[in-house]
Amino acid sequence: MESAHVIQFLQRTPLFGAFSKEELEAIIKTSREREFSPGEVILREGDPSNLGFYLILSGQAEVRKGSKSLAKLKTGDFFGEMALLLDTPRTADVVALEKTRCLLLTRWALRSLISTYPDMALKIQAELARRLLNTNQALSE
Repeated sequence: MESAHVIQFLQRTPLFGAFSKEELEAIIKTSREREFSPGEVILREGDPSNLGFYLILSGQAEVRKGSKSLAKLKTGDFFGEMALLLDTPRTADVVALEKTRCLLLTRWALRSLISTYPDMALKIQAELARRLLNTNQALSE
């Protein structure tokens, strides 16, 4: 995907919507695209979280815990964000439902970016806190 298109795409996602163009360009330079076939496991529960965070550029995936489907993910959704901050095993499987392209950002790349662009940490923290709040509200209903 062309850099300008990826920047526009990232600006429309909740996690990167508040980022400056310069910050988004830096993310693109330090991330890489990966493609997965239908049925291919993108993340496996229990695996180390050392690879990091995925943003779906195209396609669909499903989050599974054992045989139970927890969520369906589509273009613009992201997963594995806990790996950006914590060194903890993956908590679920994520499986491609169709041909799926993802942008992959590793924890090491993000840490390097944050040392150059410290505001990135606050922007990411705000979005992750929003997601946690939404999850807590959903669980209490």
